[in-house]
Amino acid sequence: MVKLPVAVGLLAVGAATGLCAVALHELWWGLGLAVAATLAALAALPPGWWRRLAFAVGFALMVAYLVPQRPEGDYAIGTDTQGYVVIGFALFVLLVGLATTRGPRRVRPVADDPAP
Repeated sequence: MVKLPVAVGLLAVGAATGLCAVALHELWWGLGLAVAATLAALAALPPGWWRRLAFAVGFALMVAYLVPQRPEGDYAIGTDTQGYVVIGFALFVLLVGLATTRGPRRVRPVADDPAP
């Protein structure tokens, strides 16, 4: 069963990418790099439950984990434009992961109608 270790690995990679996105989102180039790297990973991963969705869930869960107020009284994601971009982008990544869970559908050929 190779699917489970791959899914767990991609979940961890998605979480690490989300952590890096939150850490760098205050810098304009960091936010651009986070968006570009995440979109490149989504494009490179094949669609499916065990691949692209696992990465997307890891990314979104890490961002969601870092959104609430910390015990020190501050936030890891600020309430500014960059913070809202990161939160919205995490939702977008999750939606892309969910929307592409099924691969391309196989179309059955239609039998030709018999001539009258």
